[in-house]
Amino acid sequence: QVQLVESGGGLVQAGGSLRLSCAASGRTFSSYGMGWFRQTPGKERDFVAAIDWSGTSTYYADSVKGRFTISKDNAKNTVYLQMNSLKPADTAVYYCAANRWGGAGRDRTAYNSWGQGTQVTVSS
Repeated sequence: QVQLVESGGGLVQAGGSLRLSCAASGRTFSSYGMGWFRQTPGKERDFVAAIDWSGTSTYYADSVKGRFTISKDNAKNTVYLQMNSLKPADTAVYYCAANRWGGAGRDRTAYNSWGQGTQVTVSS
């Protein structure tokens, strides 16, 4: 099992950009599929983006498609979420997650390891 630590959250104005990073420990990171999810108070944790073990297959929620980009650097044991054209509706705690089956999926129950989350706040 990998341990995950997110960073890069913060406060940004609408239309701005942020890049989230998720650093993973463990020698098997390259075999994991990775995902980003987000959650606001009182709501379920929603899928944002996912990438397969090789970094060649990606999958996005409709709400972020064309604005967010997920990428994976196996040499650095890190997955990124580049977020552009941010909207106030993107405000949430963002979580990084890893799955052992290696695919790019939107089902949060398929993910085995989770980070502690990083807050993203977009002001209007």
